Amino acid sequence: MSEENWVDLYSDGACKGNPGAGGWGVLLRFGDHEKELCGGAADTTNNRMELTAVIEGLKSLKRACRVRVHTDSQYVHKGIREWLPGWKRKGWRTSSGQAVKNRDLWEALDFLATEHQVEWHWVRGHAGHPENERADALANAGVDKARRG
Repeated sequence: MSEENWVDLYSDGACKGNPGAGGWGVLLRFGDHEKELCGGAADTTNNRMELTAVIEGLKSLKRACRVRVHTDSQYVHKGIREWLPGWKRKGWRTSSGQAVKNRDLWEALDFLATEHQVEWHWVRGHAGHPENERADALANAGVDKARRG
């Protein structure tokens, strides 16, 4: 497949205190076009913001697309690729029988991922990856928005 047929979605979440004020950021790239998104919540967790970033990025797409999601969150990456099928089979329970945290967001992400052809990529955070650094800056801007109300 040619590169121009793919949307690259770079996502990040941030939280000042955990729980605390949080933000999410997304950089979308399709060919030469880019779009930046960010938002936040006054009282949240880092994991919720990591999930929200991907969800909001996918929600912003106007039609079904081929999407490469790039995240520095092992929670998101392993959750969607490894843990989710088992959680669903076990009635949204972990292997230890506990209720899955952030189930609402996992269900939303699972639904959105089925509307697109998604490839999941993990990138090391804070390692000089330019697009990940931009997503991180957007997530921190989201924290600032959440703090301002």
